[in-house]
Amino acid sequence: MQTSMRTHIAPSKAFVRGVAVRARTMSARRAHKVVTMAKIEYEAVGTAYANALLSTAQGNGALDAVHADIDAISTVMKDSQDIKEFLANPTIPEDKKKQMIAQMASESGFNKYTVNFLNILIDQGRIDAIVEVCDAFESKYCELTDTQVAVLRSAVKLEQEQQFLIAKKLQELTKSKNVKIKPVVDESLVAGFVVEWGSSQIDLSVKGQLDKIGNELMATANAQ
Repeated sequence: MQTSMRTHIAPSKAFVRGVAVRARTMSARRAHKVVTMAKIEYEAVGTAYANALLSTAQGNGALDAVHADIDAISTVMKDSQDIKEFLANPTIPEDKKKQMIAQMASESGFNKYTVNFLNILIDQGRIDAIVEVCDAFESKYCELTDTQVAVLRSAVKLEQEQQFLIAKKLQELTKSKNVKIKPVVDESLVAGFVVEWGSSQIDLSVKGQLDKIGNELMATANAQ
Protein backbone atom coordinates (compact mmCIF):
# COMPACT_ATOMS: atom_id res chain seq x y z
CA MET A 1 0.00 0.00 0.00
CA GLN A 2 1.40 3.35 -1.05
CA THR A 3 0.77 6.56 0.76
CA SER A 4 1.46 10.10 -0.44
CA MET A 5 2.42 13.05 1.68
CA ARG A 6 1.63 16.61 0.69
CA THR A 7 3.68 19.35 2.15
CA HIS A 8 1.83 22.63 2.80
CA ILE A 9 4.06 25.60 2.05
CA ALA A 10 2.81 28.85 3.57
CA PRO A 11 3.08 31.86 1.26
CA SER A 12 5.82 34.28 2.19
CA LYS A 13 5.04 37.63 3.76
CA ALA A 14 6.45 39.36 0.68
CA PHE A 15 4.03 37.40 -1.52
CA VAL A 16 1.06 38.30 0.68
CA ARG A 17 2.06 41.95 0.70
CA GLY A 18 2.42 41.87 -3.08
CA VAL A 19 -1.08 40.42 -3.50
CA ALA A 20 -2.50 43.06 -1.15
CA VAL A 21 -0.76 45.88 -3.02
CA ARG A 22 -2.03 44.60 -6.39
CA ALA A 23 -5.55 44.30 -4.99
CA ARG A 24 -5.46 47.88 -3.68
CA THR A 25 -4.05 49.13 -6.99
CA MET A 26 -6.81 47.40 -8.97
CA SER A 27 -9.44 48.75 -6.59
CA ALA A 28 -8.02 52.29 -6.92
CA ARG A 29 -8.01 52.00 -10.71
CA ARG A 30 -11.64 50.85 -10.76
CA ALA A 31 -12.62 53.71 -8.44
CA HIS A 32 -10.76 56.21 -10.63
CA LYS A 33 -12.51 54.84 -13.72
CA VAL A 34 -15.92 55.18 -12.08
CA VAL A 35 -15.19 58.76 -11.00
CA THR A 36 -13.92 59.66 -14.49
CA MET A 37 -16.99 58.17 -16.17
CA ALA A 38 -19.29 60.02 -13.74
CA LYS A 39 -17.47 63.29 -14.45
CA ILE A 40 -17.83 62.79 -18.21
CA GLU A 41 -21.54 62.04 -17.77
CA TYR A 42 -22.14 65.15 -15.66
CA GLU A 43 -20.25 67.36 -18.11
CA ALA A 44 -22.31 65.97 -21.01
CA VAL A 45 -25.54 66.58 -19.09
CA GLY A 46 -24.40 70.07 -18.15
CA THR A 47 -23.58 70.95 -21.75
CA ALA A 48 -26.92 69.66 -23.06
CA TYR A 49 -29.00 71.61 -20.54
CA ALA A 50 -26.81 74.72 -20.86
CA ASN A 51 -27.36 74.74 -24.63
CA ALA A 52 -31.12 74.48 -24.11
CA LEU A 53 -31.11 77.38 -21.62
CA LEU A 54 -28.88 79.49 -23.86
CA SER A 55 -31.21 78.95 -26.80
CA THR A 56 -34.29 79.86 -24.75
CA ALA A 57 -32.70 82.96 -23.23
CA GLN A 58 -31.34 84.19 -26.55
CA GLY A 59 -34.62 83.56 -28.34
CA ASN A 60 -36.52 85.60 -25.76
CA GLY A 61 -34.08 88.49 -25.50
CA ALA A 62 -33.08 87.56 -21.97
CA LEU A 63 -29.54 86.32 -22.51
CA ASP A 64 -27.75 88.86 -20.31
CA ALA A 65 -30.34 88.60 -17.53
CA VAL A 66 -30.17 84.80 -17.48
CA HIS A 67 -26.37 84.93 -17.60
CA ALA A 68 -26.36 87.17 -14.53
CA ASP A 69 -28.62 84.65 -12.75
CA ILE A 70 -26.42 81.69 -13.68
CA ASP A 71 -23.35 83.63 -12.55
CA ALA A 72 -25.01 84.22 -9.17
CA ILE A 73 -26.07 80.57 -8.87
CA SER A 74 -22.55 79.43 -9.70
CA THR A 75 -21.17 81.59 -6.90
CA VAL A 76 -23.71 80.20 -4.42
CA MET A 77 -22.89 76.61 -5.37
CA LYS A 78 -19.16 77.23 -4.90
CA ASP A 79 -19.58 79.14 -1.63
CA SER A 80 -22.25 76.97 0.03
CA GLN A 81 -21.64 73.24 0.14
CA ASP A 82 -24.81 72.83 2.21
CA ILE A 83 -27.07 74.22 -0.52
CA LYS A 84 -25.28 72.19 -3.19
CA GLU A 85 -25.70 68.97 -1.20
CA PHE A 86 -29.33 69.80 -0.37
CA LEU A 87 -30.26 70.15 -4.04
CA ALA A 88 -28.29 67.06 -5.06
CA ASN A 89 -29.73 64.84 -2.31
CA PRO A 90 -32.16 62.37 -3.97
CA THR A 91 -33.96 61.69 -0.66
CA ILE A 92 -35.16 65.30 -0.30
CA PRO A 93 -38.63 65.85 -1.86
CA GLU A 94 -38.81 67.91 -5.05
CA ASP A 95 -41.21 70.42 -3.52
CA LYS A 96 -38.65 71.24 -0.81
CA LYS A 97 -36.01 71.88 -3.45
CA LYS A 98 -38.40 74.08 -5.42
CA GLN A 99 -39.12 76.07 -2.27
CA MET A 100 -35.39 76.76 -1.91
CA ILE A 101 -35.15 77.78 -5.57
CA ALA A 102 -38.18 80.07 -5.15
CA GLN A 103 -36.55 81.71 -2.13
CA MET A 104 -33.25 82.20 -3.99
CA ALA A 105 -35.11 83.59 -7.00
CA SER A 106 -37.11 86.02 -4.88
CA GLU A 107 -34.09 87.30 -2.97
CA SER A 108 -31.91 87.65 -6.09
CA GLY A 109 -34.59 88.73 -8.58
CA PHE A 110 -34.04 85.86 -11.01
CA ASN A 111 -35.50 86.03 -14.50
CA LYS A 112 -38.56 83.84 -15.07
CA TYR A 113 -36.72 81.74 -17.65
CA THR A 114 -34.02 80.96 -15.10
CA VAL A 115 -36.59 79.91 -12.50
CA ASN A 116 -38.48 77.73 -14.98
CA PHE A 117 -35.23 76.12 -16.06
CA LEU A 118 -34.18 75.29 -12.49
CA ASN A 119 -37.58 73.73 -11.80
CA ILE A 120 -37.20 71.61 -14.93
CA LEU A 121 -33.85 70.39 -13.67
CA ILE A 122 -35.55 69.34 -10.44
CA ASP A 123 -38.46 67.65 -12.26
CA GLN A 124 -36.05 65.68 -14.44
CA GLY A 125 -33.80 64.72 -11.54
CA ARG A 126 -30.79 66.60 -12.91
CA ILE A 127 -30.43 69.43 -10.42
CA ASP A 128 -27.41 67.47 -9.16
CA ALA A 129 -25.59 68.65 -12.31
CA ILE A 130 -26.23 72.35 -11.63
CA VAL A 131 -22.50 73.14 -11.25
CA GLU A 132 -21.73 71.56 -14.63
CA VAL A 133 -24.68 73.41 -16.18
CA CYS A 134 -23.37 76.73 -14.85
CA ASP A 135 -19.84 76.05 -16.10
CA ALA A 136 -21.05 75.02 -19.56
CA PHE A 137 -23.40 78.00 -19.80
CA GLU A 138 -20.60 80.40 -18.87
CA SER A 139 -18.33 78.90 -21.52
CA LYS A 140 -21.03 79.07 -24.22
CA TYR A 141 -22.02 82.61 -23.25
CA CYS A 142 -18.44 83.89 -23.40
CA GLU A 143 -17.96 82.24 -26.78
CA LEU A 144 -21.17 83.73 -28.12
CA THR A 145 -20.48 87.25 -26.85
CA ASP A 146 -16.73 87.30 -27.59
CA THR A 147 -15.93 87.62 -23.89
CA GLN A 148 -12.40 86.88 -22.70
CA VAL A 149 -12.37 85.36 -19.21
CA ALA A 150 -9.28 86.08 -17.13
CA VAL A 151 -8.26 84.93 -13.66
CA LEU A 152 -6.77 87.76 -11.61
CA ARG A 153 -4.68 86.42 -8.73
CA SER A 154 -3.46 88.99 -6.23
CA ALA A 155 -1.84 88.93 -2.80
CA VAL A 156 -4.69 91.04 -1.40
CA LYS A 157 -8.20 91.77 -2.62
CA LEU A 158 -8.10 94.48 -5.27
CA GLU A 159 -10.56 97.36 -5.42
CA GLN A 160 -13.22 97.42 -8.14
CA GLU A 161 -11.49 100.37 -9.81
CA GLN A 162 -8.21 98.46 -9.97
CA GLN A 163 -9.97 95.43 -11.46
CA PHE A 164 -11.66 97.68 -14.01
CA LEU A 165 -8.34 99.20 -15.13
CA ILE A 166 -6.78 95.73 -15.47
CA ALA A 167 -9.81 94.49 -17.44
CA LYS A 168 -9.64 97.52 -19.74
CA LYS A 169 -5.93 96.95 -20.41
CA LEU A 170 -6.55 93.25 -21.05
CA GLN A 171 -9.34 94.13 -23.47
CA GLU A 172 -6.93 96.28 -25.47
CA LEU A 173 -4.35 93.51 -25.39
CA THR A 174 -6.66 90.67 -26.47
CA LYS A 175 -8.86 92.71 -28.83
CA SER A 176 -11.87 91.02 -27.25
CA LYS A 177 -15.28 92.67 -27.26
CA ASN A 178 -15.72 92.00 -23.54
CA VAL A 179 -13.51 90.95 -20.64
CA LYS A 180 -14.64 89.18 -17.48
CA ILE A 181 -12.32 89.18 -14.48
CA LYS A 182 -12.42 86.38 -11.89
CA PRO A 183 -10.51 87.65 -8.84
CA VAL A 184 -8.66 85.19 -6.58
CA VAL A 185 -6.67 86.10 -3.47
CA ASP A 186 -3.33 84.26 -3.38
CA GLU A 187 -1.19 85.32 -0.41
CA SER A 188 1.78 83.33 -1.74
CA LEU A 189 2.32 86.08 -4.33
CA VAL A 190 3.55 88.36 -1.47
CA ALA A 191 2.50 91.48 -3.42
CA GLY A 192 1.37 92.46 -6.91
CA PHE A 193 -0.82 90.33 -9.15
CA VAL A 194 -0.93 87.73 -11.92
CA VAL A 195 -3.39 87.77 -14.82
CA GLU A 196 -4.07 84.48 -16.61
CA TRP A 197 -6.20 84.00 -19.72
CA GLY A 198 -6.18 81.11 -22.15
CA SER A 199 -2.57 79.96 -22.36
CA SER A 200 -1.19 83.45 -21.64
CA GLN A 201 -0.06 85.09 -18.44
CA ILE A 202 1.17 88.43 -17.13
CA ASP A 203 3.09 88.08 -13.88
CA LEU A 204 3.58 91.32 -11.98
CA SER A 205 3.87 89.71 -8.56
CA VAL A 206 6.82 89.90 -6.17
CA LYS A 207 6.95 86.11 -6.11
CA GLY A 208 7.16 86.06 -9.90
CA GLN A 209 10.00 88.54 -9.90
CA LEU A 210 11.87 86.60 -7.19
CA ASP A 211 11.41 83.34 -9.12
CA LYS A 212 12.72 85.05 -12.25
CA ILE A 213 15.79 86.32 -10.43
CA GLY A 214 16.35 82.89 -8.89
CA ASN A 215 16.17 81.21 -12.29
CA GLU A 216 18.62 83.72 -13.76
CA LEU A 217 21.08 83.11 -10.89
CA MET A 218 20.78 79.34 -11.37
CA ALA A 219 21.38 79.69 -15.10
CA THR A 220 24.47 81.85 -14.45
CA ALA A 221 25.83 79.36 -11.89
CA ASN A 222 25.31 76.42 -14.23
CA ALA A 223 27.06 78.26 -17.08
CA GLN A 224 30.23 78.78 -15.00
